Amino acid sequence: MNNNVSVKNSIVIPDHELEITTSRSGGPGGQHVNKTNSRITVRWSVKNTNILNEEQKERVLQKLHTRLTNEGDLIIHNSSSRSQLKNKELALAQLVQEIRKALHVPKKRTATRISKSIKEARLQTKTHRSMIKQIRSKKIHYD
Repeated sequence: MNNNVSVKNSIVIPDHELEITTSRSGGPGGQHVNKTNSRITVRWSVKNTNILNEEQKERVLQKLHTRLTNEGDLIIHNSSSRSQLKNKELALAQLVQEIRKALHVPKKRTATRISKSIKEARLQTKTHRSMIKQIRSKKIHYD
């Protein structure tokens, strides 16, 4: 079965780079949980992959450093469903999401300058509001 995982347009993780294992799920489920291996673990080595260039590898290693093992492997577990196939799909989708998020390069912020007329208008509004509040707060004395 072909397990190639498409991350982005030009980035596809070949199935030989993914290590997919099954194990018994924990948690509730009655006797069914004790006899089926429905938990899926997906392991992908970021350091040894051939699909990312050095810049992309460095970005992924930096962004996902808390999720990686000492060897540079990203491990995703999924046991949310009773179906092994569904858990596999969810684990691979989570892997793709993590990699996409790590590869995202934020746009550089371009500095903008507020025009003099807009600053002046803002200050005029502040002055006007201040005067209104001063007028309201004056006490009227009756002699």
